[in-house]
Amino acid sequence: MTIRPLRDSETIRQQRNLTNAQKRANSETKEGVLVNNFIKDDTTNLNNTCDTLVISESAKMPIRLYEKNNDSSSKNLLPISAITIGVMGAIALMSAFVRRNTKINLKISNEKRLPATTRNVALNEETHQALYQMIQSPTRKTIHAGIGVLTLTAMAFMGKTFFDGFKDVWVKKREADIQKDMQEKLIDIETQSFAGKIQITRSMLSEKAREFSKYLSDDKDKILPNFGKHLQFTGKKQNKPNQQNNLNYFLLGAATVAGIAGLGFLSLKNLSKSKNYLETAVKETENKITDIVKNSSVKTKDNDKKLLEAYLQSIDAKEDTIKHYLENLNWDKDELAGFIDKLVKKSKTSTTKVNETIGGDGTPKPTFYSHVDDYRAFFYNWLLDTDNKQFKQLFFGITGLTALSYGGKLAGEAIKEVQVKKLNAKTEVELQNRLVSTELRNFKSKKDAAIQPLVDEFYKQAENGKPKEELKVMAENILLEIKNGPPFVYS
Repeated sequence: MTIRPLRDSETIRQQRNLTNAQKRANSETKEGVLVNNFIKDDTTNLNNTCDTLVISESAKMPIRLYEKNNDSSSKNLLPISAITIGVMGAIALMSAFVRRNTKINLKISNEKRLPATTRNVALNEETHQALYQMIQSPTRKTIHAGIGVLTLTAMAFMGKTFFDGFKDVWVKKREADIQKDMQEKLIDIETQSFAGKIQITRSMLSEKAREFSKYLSDDKDKILPNFGKHLQFTGKKQNKPNQQNNLNYFLLGAATVAGIAGLGFLSLKNLSKSKNYLETAVKETENKITDIVKNSSVKTKDNDKKLLEAYLQSIDAKEDTIKHYLENLNWDKDELAGFIDKLVKKSKTSTTKVNETIGGDGTPKPTFYSHVDDYRAFFYNWLLDTDNKQFKQLFFGITGLTALSYGGKLAGEAIKEVQVKKLNAKTEVELQNRLVSTELRNFKSKKDAAIQPLVDEFYKQAENGKPKEELKVMAENILLEIKNGPPFVYS
């Protein structure tokens, strides 16, 4: 006979935080308890069977035993059948649409036909772009830059793998500590629940023994004299939450405010220095513009136009600034006016035309372009031109920001996971502590439901004049049922 007492509230609560091996051992222990109590040789005298088992002469089956439940499984399959047919119907309609479109396409005139589009192939991955450059233009620079990007990709992947693993290990260790602390706290709670149920059983035994003794006791025989005492179980007092130190909170808050203020001042100071550098650069550019305007001639006019346009654009010159610097140029008036109008119009323009290599010219052939949003792109650019310091600064700045962002995200997620697990464990302990009284009431209610019909039968038999010896058998078995019967108490 296999007994699996796994659905009572005590078992569910205990097994919620156990490993599979612990659950198996816990289940086997309870199976052993039941087997030891119920699967044994029957030594009861058949003549006393009714009294031993406290069998009533007029016990009825429960009303709900004969309830009939309608089988609605066929109705439950109807939605599945409907959605299947619906999907296949939609596919059939789509195939009919394609067939009709093919027929229309054969008869439509060229004037009405939709134009062809260029198939743009975007190289959005920096590794793909680097490999494309090595295949399309295998020079020393492209090969050097491509190998560098692939090496950096491998390093980044291994670094990410290491830190992800480090985070998982750290979180797992913290989770183990949290589980251990929770299990330590649950010991006291489980002890209260266990001892409370034992005390309920003892109290019921004491109460019923005294009641039965009134019917059974005489000068020679008294069943279970002075049986038990009504003990009051007092569980271990719960430790009060530790009072928080207000001074520590104040010091922590003050240090946080000081840190925010200090870092904010440092940030403003750095921004002020950056502003001074920018103002110095603008002044140097303005001096260059002034020199070009002063020394410009017919021979250098074409080159001067390019330089002036570049310099004015670099300082984001507005209309007044452009006219202020260029009105002194010793050029033809009409040519100068046209150049100024061009620069003023360009400064006011919000957009620019898209390059044809990106948009395509409508030829139905593939074209390639690179649109990369990746920190490795800046490494590739720097390797192509290592003398460019801005390429170097871009690479280290954006790569550093990417690494810090990922590291911060990883650390934040790790701390969040640990804190959530810690708070969940605390909530679980608090819940189990609150459930002790509920479990005890539940246990008492079920115990009463199992025992009260037997007690009622005892009183009925006593009123009908049943002999004391037979009543004694009934009383003994009722007490045994209280002690060993369901719901069961597990250690």
